[in-house]
Amino acid sequence: MPFEGHHVRIQLACGPGHDGRWHGWYRVEIAADVLRPLGLHPSQAAAALTNPGVPKWWKAAAVRG
Repeated sequence: MPFEGHHVRIQLACGPGHDGRWHGWYRVEIAADVLRPLGLHPSQAAAALTNPGVPKWWKAAAVRG
């Protein structure tokens, strides 16, 4: 689903974590007015995170390293 460049904002950041290892993260924002014609809007229950925790396999994979 392509969006015009000025409707999408991507923020990238990186830095050392509390363990000294570098971590990176990103944030993608799309203008609400662009999503409304697709039937998506902020008042929908699915528009918000319902379980922000990491999957159970993630820690096991990290420990195996």
